[in-house]
Amino acid sequence: MNSKSEARPSKAKLKNINDPIYGFITIPDGLLHSLIEHPYFQRLRRISQMGMSYLVFPGAHHTRFHHALGAMYLMQQAVRILRRKEVPISDEEAQALYIAILLHDVGHGPFSHAMEHSIVDDITHEEISLHFMQALNEEFEGELDLAIAIFKDEYERKFLHQLVSGQLDMDRLDYLRRDSFYTGVAEGTVNSMRLINMLNVHNDRLVVEAKAIYSVEKFIVARRLMYWQVYLHKAGVVAEQLLVRILQRAKELIQQGAQLEAGSDLSFFLKNSITTQNFDRATLQRFARLDDHDVMAAIKSWVDSDDFVLKELCTMLLNRDLLKIKLSDKPISEKKLQKRLQALADRYELSESEAAYFAFTGVLHNQAYRKDEDAIYLLKSSGKVVEMAAASDQLNIEALSQTVTKYYLCYPKTSD
Repeated sequence: MNSKSEARPSKAKLKNINDPIYGFITIPDGLLHSLIEHPYFQRLRRISQMGMSYLVFPGAHHTRFHHALGAMYLMQQAVRILRRKEVPISDEEAQALYIAILLHDVGHGPFSHAMEHSIVDDITHEEISLHFMQALNEEFEGELDLAIAIFKDEYERKFLHQLVSGQLDMDRLDYLRRDSFYTGVAEGTVNSMRLINMLNVHNDRLVVEAKAIYSVEKFIVARRLMYWQVYLHKAGVVAEQLLVRILQRAKELIQQGAQLEAGSDLSFFLKNSITTQNFDRATLQRFARLDDHDVMAAIKSWVDSDDFVLKELCTMLLNRDLLKIKLSDKPISEKKLQKRLQALADRYELSESEAAYFAFTGVLHNQAYRKDEDAIYLLKSSGKVVEMAAASDQLNIEALSQTVTKYYLCYPKTSD
């Protein structure tokens, strides 16, 4: 696109998109339409929303594309409700909110979170999302300036950022309901429209009207249940760890000089150490071409690798022959881990570092609600604002603000 006129569709091209959760989603203007049509955003059709969770929940094949559009729809509803309550939101601010929430996840790599722990180092998907937004802003000649300021929490009206990134933001209100729908886990269902209808603004802070307290409690409990039942499901954790270790092993082998079949863009990330410092525009262009298909195609080819570790890891994941996982409330002892490592090393003639790809420990954290500066506040009819945990008559909300930590040990089933 060389000019603004080329970047804008006519009104006749504006569309409604049929979503299984909300029905028809209207694309509100030409700029949003152009961003959705852009290759950076279209790539999200090929990025799974829930990583490897489909190995546990067969219906969980929805994508980041679904989620981003759903979050934009909820943002439209939030703007409509707040304006109805006489919260001033200009057309420019509304459009910036839609852009910020639409692009908030554009930086996710293949299988969502797995990339952050394997082929790129010390750089989060939020940072990569910002790289994408800045590149798009150049292409669209500064029309994303306000959206970026809101995304970075640099805009003077702080409640706008809370709508994009907060404990009751449009991101969470969509993914909880959407992931619940596609996994079939009914406990995660939240009444997103009820919560949005109860939003308000008090002293530049996003608040919820006090009569919605039970809906907020349900939202917090649903988030806790979805983490334990879905996002931190044992088999899902193991599957993602296998994927991470496959990419780490491939990277290790390639950097040692091995020849592994992979697409040119995936090969670039496997050959190079990519960090915040060297993630430049050329790197962004390569990242923009990566998706789930690149990784799965490589894994299907690596099952024939001469390297025992890579071959076994790939075969396990493709055939869903996952590692065994045991959870504990206490840290796994080094002695217990070493016993597993030694048994694997002896059985398969592996070094300890090679055995560590199959036997390892980790930590899971679940905190459904945080009582920090981003806490959820209730607005009473008297005009008084009260923090959620203090206002609730349910003691479990206070308990849910505590971080629950569990420790795990993974190892091959055959080593039992």
